[in-house]
Amino acid sequence: MPKPALEQAIIDALEPRAAERGIDVVDVEVVGASKAPCVRVRIDHADEEAPTISLDEVTQETEWISETLDELDPIPSSFTLEVSSPGMSRPLRKARDFERFAGQTVSASLVPGEGRRRFTGTLLGIEGGIVALECDGERVELSLDDIRKCTIKPDFGDAAKGGRAKKN
Repeated sequence: MPKPALEQAIIDALEPRAAERGIDVVDVEVVGASKAPCVRVRIDHADEEAPTISLDEVTQETEWISETLDELDPIPSSFTLEVSSPGMSRPLRKARDFERFAGQTVSASLVPGEGRRRFTGTLLGIEGGIVALECDGERVELSLDDIRKCTIKPDFGDAAKGGRAKKN
């Protein structure tokens, strides 16, 4: 998945220190006005068996992330740093993410080009750099290099309808 050069530079600076701490850099985004942008860093435990990172753990990890960005100095002006868990709409960036979350409903958008650019469906997995989705009963194959953004679409089930699961 192609990332803008600034975001990729930040990821490259953070990942070695994250690995030392057992942390996975899920995603980095730079958003907002160029005069005062916001750098969003989403982190989680590198151990896929561990529960999602807690707010207290995110707070503990923020210090080294801030220090790393100060050393890198990626943005000439001031910026706001936001560090958070990946949340329910977790971004998928790495090939292993597409393996790990197979079976989940995802929303993917492609880099500009010809044809359809947005897909929503069940993630089937990845093989040889090709991400497979099932969209409306059809298999769709997308090159990982062509995916601009892919996120898990949370399923709230009965909770979204205001109901509770029925007991038998």
